[in-house]
Amino acid sequence: MKKIILIALCMMCIVGTASAYQLYLSCPESVQVGIPLKCSIDSNFPAGTTFNVVMYQSGYTATPVKSQSVTIQENHATQYQILDTKGLPGGQYKVEIQFIGPDEGRLSTDSKTLQLPVLIDRSGEITITSPMTQNTDEALRIEGSVAKIGNDGVQIEVRGPDGSSIFGPQWIGTKEQVQSGAGEFTYKVTATMPGEYDVYFKDVKGYIGVKTFTVVAPATPVPTTVHTTVPVTSRPPITVPTPLPTTTQSPLSLMPIVAALSIMGLLSVVLMKKR
Repeated sequence: MKKIILIALCMMCIVGTASAYQLYLSCPESVQVGIPLKCSIDSNFPAGTTFNVVMYQSGYTATPVKSQSVTIQENHATQYQILDTKGLPGGQYKVEIQFIGPDEGRLSTDSKTLQLPVLIDRSGEITITSPMTQNTDEALRIEGSVAKIGNDGVQIEVRGPDGSSIFGPQWIGTKEQVQSGAGEFTYKVTATMPGEYDVYFKDVKGYIGVKTFTVVAPATPVPTTVHTTVPVTSRPPITVPTPLPTTTQSPLSLMPIVAALSIMGLLSVVLMKKR
């Protein structure tokens, strides 16, 4: 009877071991804000198994800030998840594996599904004095200072709207501010395309932070049309006189003329006789 129980326990252990899968999540202990957090994932779960990698901001309540899906491949090669940290505040974060189905219950006891990276924020050490929004005729003027670097210089890299580098990484000189010890810098990079340009800063201690400039096209002047008003001079109305009616004279009849001539002839005869 004891032999039967022992065999049964051994079979249970074998079945339990065969059904357990390993999953190992690994992230850096710390990273500067603005530098992607690169986490690796190794697992022998069957190909096609899918789960989520979720990044939380730690605090009184954990607030999810990033989430990406991962699917195990046939070759079970190491997979990498790149979690963007740009714009996140510094502090403690949590990266955790979240299963979509019932696979969590099949994990081995040595699996690691939780990491607690710290984001280090030095971006407050950068002060920008040039406009954060510039037009293509002036862009890109990068002026400002970095705290406590004096004359040690600063390294900058400029990435365009498509994410590709258009300048650097290159070290530029700084001039120490006597009172504060900050290092002032000024540099101009040609930027002809509208969009957002990220400027990454580093010093001898490492990555400092990123500042984003917006480049816009210059406004096109709208031609102004001046309407000239011509004064209208009023003239008095011209009165056209009404033409008098034309009298049509009828030609004289021959009879009155003949009669008048006859009378004149008779008068002449009478006068001649009286003489």
